[in-house]
Amino acid sequence: MQEKHSGTGAVLALDVGGTKIAGAVVHPDGSTGFRAQLPTPAQAGSTAIIEAMASVVAQLQSHCDSVPVGLGIGSAGVIDPHTAKVVSATDTILGWAGTDLSAALGDATGLEVRAVNDVHAHGLGEARFGAGQGADSVMLLAVGTGIGGAFFTGGQLVSGFHHVAGHMGHIDSSYAAGLECSCGRFGHVEAIAAGPGIYRHYQRLANNPDVGDTKAVTTLANSGDQQAHKALYIGGLAAGSAAGSLANVLDPQRIIIAGGMAGAGDIWWDGLRAGFAASAINLVSGTELSAAKLGTDAALIGAASLFWTES
Repeated sequence: MQEKHSGTGAVLALDVGGTKIAGAVVHPDGSTGFRAQLPTPAQAGSTAIIEAMASVVAQLQSHCDSVPVGLGIGSAGVIDPHTAKVVSATDTILGWAGTDLSAALGDATGLEVRAVNDVHAHGLGEARFGAGQGADSVMLLAVGTGIGGAFFTGGQLVSGFHHVAGHMGHIDSSYAAGLECSCGRFGHVEAIAAGPGIYRHYQRLANNPDVGDTKAVTTLANSGDQQAHKALYIGGLAAGSAAGSLANVLDPQRIIIAGGMAGAGDIWWDGLRAGFAASAINLVSGTELSAAKLGTDAALIGAASLFWTES
């Protein structure tokens, strides 16, 4: 995958979620320098959030050895990458929809601002500097509290007409038949394969109030508990089936698996690979499923790369 640099030098990057605003000075080789972080005042409205973001940026600016090229942002919500405006957002961040990140942060920091959705930023980091480096087309599937993703071709993000491309958790899955998804629809893969979906599946099987979360289910599964094993394996199976179906449509050169469930161990990965093998047609069935490499830095590096590579 060729990179077409539109700037040189360090970029200040922010990863904005419902709980925290993480920031770092990111260099053109993908390495990170000084970091800063603040809690997201998620229920205080967009003005308070912008002020917190500007405070993090001020800390980064004071520790940047040169004038930064710009400010790259990966943010929760549906983001228009051409204008850096928040098109839509849930109430997790109150009043976030409609926020003009370019205008608000540009005025506050004096920097040019570019922004994408946080999962898109994560995918950009992995595609350009992580597990997808060198591939012309990359699909990232992130399985954690929810399920999201991103697709890149020719090194560029495909954001879609409404900028919502990558909502991979919201495709139909036979494993989730009759189950309500976080979006309010029924039968989407997120309802059975995301972390909370796996936990709810375990509770339907075991009805064990002493097990409090998905991490505990994973521990039980790896200790030999059959009901926990089933819930974890089927979660992986459903995610893998979704990945296979998406691969049939998109035909990526490389598939990257990210998110908290990617660290759940062999039971989940065995299910993932079995689901993929059952769903993928022959011509794409050999596509490797690679674990993400960059961890939580991926979104920061991806957001920064908006200034080094045409987005």
